[in-house]
Amino acid sequence: MDIAILGPGCANCVNLERVTREAVADLGVTATVEKVTDYGAIAGYGVMSTPALVVDGEVVLSGRVPTTAQVAELLAARTTA
Repeated sequence: MDIAILGPGCANCVNLERVTREAVADLGVTATVEKVTDYGAIAGYGVMSTPALVVDGEVVLSGRVPTTAQVAELLAARTTA
C-alpha cells in the first residue's frame, strides 16, 4: 500500500502523518508513507485544501485531520477490497 500525505508541512500535515502512521501500525499492514510538499504535485491530485491523504493514488480525505481510528477505517476498507 502506497500512502501519501499532501501538504506544505503545517501542523495539520504533521498531525495527519502521525495518525496515519499510527493507523498503519495498528492495522499491521505493510505500507510506504511519504510526504508530498510540492505544490505542483499536490495540485496534480486535484486537492484544493490540505492536508490530504492519498492511498494507492486515490485521494481519500482532504481538508481535515481525522482520528487514528478514522484513518484505520479508510485503510482497512482498501486492504479488503
